[in-house]
Amino acid sequence: MSIPKADDAGVRPSSGPVTAAFLAWIGGGFAMAADGLTTVESPFGPKETMDRFEAQIMAKGMSVFARIDHAAGAAAGGLLLRPTELLIFGSARAGTPLMQADQAVGIDLPLKALVYEDAAGKVWLATNDPRWIARRHGLGAATAPNADAMAAGLEGLVKNALKSP
Repeated sequence: MSIPKADDAGVRPSSGPVTAAFLAWIGGGFAMAADGLTTVESPFGPKETMDRFEAQIMAKGMSVFARIDHAAGAAAGGLLLRPTELLIFGSARAGTPLMQADQAVGIDLPLKALVYEDAAGKVWLATNDPRWIARRHGLGAATAPNADAMAAGLEGLVKNALKSP
């Protein structure tokens, strides 16, 4: 399995080649692959990237439910894994309307962010696009404003976390 290369904007598709279906969010190097995973290169190390992202979440009054260090878990099992951390976070006000439309959306909520360091030493911040989550579960137009607001908020969190101090 080969890992797709990052483009000049520091955005890496999550799987397969970059295609016309690859959508870009202008002004910040965000892109979304067809499967809904948005991956953005970070100018910071893995821990600082996650710390900065978590601080943005807390500043917005959102809940952090868990921070999972996959590399530490691997080490506990005697295995090596480059830095890889998952943050589970969200807001009941934002996510509940999607779950009211279809409770199965709860498999994708709360939202998650993954920070990892690749073999070349580059650090990446990946998130699922809430609009993709809504489409995955066949949610209709009634939940589109919620999913759009969640996506815009998430894009802002990532952008603010990755901007230079």
